[in-house]
Amino acid sequence: DVKGLKICCMGAGYVGGPTMAVIAKNCPMLTVTVVDISKARIDAWNSDTLPIYEPGLDDVVKSCRGKNLFFSSEVDKYVAEADIIFVSVNTPTKTHGIGAGKAADVGRLESCARTIGRLAKTSKIVIEKSTVPVRTAETLRRVLDANSQEGGK
Repeated sequence: DVKGLKICCMGAGYVGGPTMAVIAKNCPMLTVTVVDISKARIDAWNSDTLPIYEPGLDDVVKSCRGKNLFFSSEVDKYVAEADIIFVSVNTPTKTHGIGAGKAADVGRLESCARTIGRLAKTSKIVIEKSTVPVRTAETLRRVLDANSQEGGK
């Protein structure tokens, strides 16, 4: 039974916001919260002028926002409460070090994994939903394992 499950998406950008809006629209029994460290971005999602444009997105967000779709800058609170966590953060091309100009910088993704590990007191399902290279899930798993508390495995 999925009724009452809480989903948290870390990252309120072009992937996280629209994906969570569609999930909220199609699964009204779930509580979906999109979090981001950028208060300005969250404020934009909570306004009448969304920060991105996708055909039909405005109607989807407005039909769910405040009911089962929420946008917040309280990252720690909603990560800790969530049953399922989507990680949808920016992975730009590295600008320095090995792979500069070619490889994806997964530092933000690793930071999210450390946050999840630090806060999780119970088991969580963690889903990477970003444009990332092959085997990034393995990196995410290693960082989660290294930072997880005993109850949060």
